[in-house]
Amino acid sequence: MAITDWPTDERPRERLLTRGARALTDAELLAIFLRTGVAGKSAVDLARDLLAELGGLRGLFSAGQEQFCRGKGLGLAKFAQLQAVLEMSRRYLEDGISRIDVLTSPEATRDYLKARLYAYPHEVFACLFLDNRHRVIRYEELFRGTIDGASVHPREVVRQALMINAAAVIFAHNHPSGVAEPSQADIRITQRLKESLALIDVRVLDHFIVGEGRGTSLAERGLI
Repeated sequence: MAITDWPTDERPRERLLTRGARALTDAELLAIFLRTGVAGKSAVDLARDLLAELGGLRGLFSAGQEQFCRGKGLGLAKFAQLQAVLEMSRRYLEDGISRIDVLTSPEATRDYLKARLYAYPHEVFACLFLDNRHRVIRYEELFRGTIDGASVHPREVVRQALMINAAAVIFAHNHPSGVAEPSQADIRITQRLKESLALIDVRVLDHFIVGEGRGTSLAERGLI
């Protein structure tokens, strides 16, 4: 049965307009994006199949062009639309975080870092460089690795902090497994970076690990 034949209060688009986007499942939200299904499947059925095939929203957002376009009902036009939506979301969050004091808005900082790093299938180490009022100067993804880890070089972090004239930094990296528990390697590299940056009077405020849920703050754990 086509979605247009469903009862009005069960259709994803109408439910979004009356109850808000948070009331919808991942599949229903994706169905609105897809707009139409394929022969024998509604847009919601197709969305469920795609999420199962790609491993949920994380897999969908991180899928490359070739992998994405293999899905039924998808193609270059849909891939371009999805990339545009993702980039608009990142820019919206970036514009918002540039206006706040990250210490007084920790949840906004978490949301921003998760939006930037969550979907990567490999590990990425990033820095938020801050001024002396703890406002964001720049976000930089400095190191990329495999799913097993990333090599982080303190010299490069120090060089970037000097070039940007940062007064403080917040580190973040993702765990592609989704498990946001800090490893001993995470704790050690945080300490090395803190010691290196202290030589140029740059403070390390936190190190967020992005995974499922809220992620983990090393500062909250007393590890900074």
